[in-house]
Amino acid sequence: MNELLRVEQLRVRIETRERQVTALDLDHISLQKGEMLALVGETGSGKSLTASSILQLFPTAAARITGGRVLFNGTNLLEASPSVMNGIRGKEISMIFQDPMSSLNPVFRIGKVMLEIIRRYTGAGKKQAKQLAEESLKFVGLPDPSGIMRRYPHELSGGQRQRVAIAMAMVCKPKLLIADEPTTALDVTIQSQILYLINKLKEEEGMSVLFITHNLGIVSQMADRIAVMYAGSIVETGRTDEVFRFPRHPYTRLLLDAIPRLRERRDRLPVIAGTAVLKEAAGGQGCSFAGRCPRATKRCTAEKPQLRAVVSSHEIACFHPWEEER
Repeated sequence: MNELLRVEQLRVRIETRERQVTALDLDHISLQKGEMLALVGETGSGKSLTASSILQLFPTAAARITGGRVLFNGTNLLEASPSVMNGIRGKEISMIFQDPMSSLNPVFRIGKVMLEIIRRYTGAGKKQAKQLAEESLKFVGLPDPSGIMRRYPHELSGGQRQRVAIAMAMVCKPKLLIADEPTTALDVTIQSQILYLINKLKEEEGMSVLFITHNLGIVSQMADRIAVMYAGSIVETGRTDEVFRFPRHPYTRLLLDAIPRLRERRDRLPVIAGTAVLKEAAGGQGCSFAGRCPRATKRCTAEKPQLRAVVSSHEIACFHPWEEER
């Protein structure tokens, strides 16, 4: 496989009235063509901010990129002009949001929005654009595509809206699909259907997928590789099967230990004591996880560990990783 996306030394700062904090501090992550990379971690760990940085679409004006590179097909997106980025968003890189209403305009019919996207990015005529739109809706399993196109978003169920969002994201055949918690608001049955569709896009269309989630159960079944985030940094990354079999970072191990297992009876699930705090906001310089880590030493509070390879493509950012298998 060839590398499609590479993020290096990316720094994002958020300015508030009280202080400025580095909300994102990524050493590096990469995504190969045709690969699915899962970005996982607790709420607030920086997963969605990473996606926003790639697309340069921040939810707040207080956030800004202060350094690093985002290489997409060899082009640094951080140096691209606004017109170039407008051409890349939607055509080369598409995104599925947790709330499909974020990408569906409530005052327009589904068909109007889809046709506008298709004609803008493909140059197709009205008749061809309508055909492409209906084929996309059919691909995601929606019955009566022409009827769906005549409806407004509020006339559809949550699962139908998410399917429409996926159809809109894939209709122009992007090289990269970013799925940001796409199943969180859906029931279990619909979740399974949406996950099947995303995997189908990867397998049949050859799209690369950056899958953002906090659900490790989903990751184990879908992702080729996994990157674990904590407080704005990557703490462990590697092949999904290898990380699940032998997690080396204490945070990853604690996350996996908290997953319920059908064949294991436990009165209480283990929890990670404390809460995630950006180290800079807490006034420290060391590892962000040091205050919650059972293996932390003085070095951990004084120095920030960098991602380093331990075996093959398995990397960790930790001074005291687990060296033996569980």
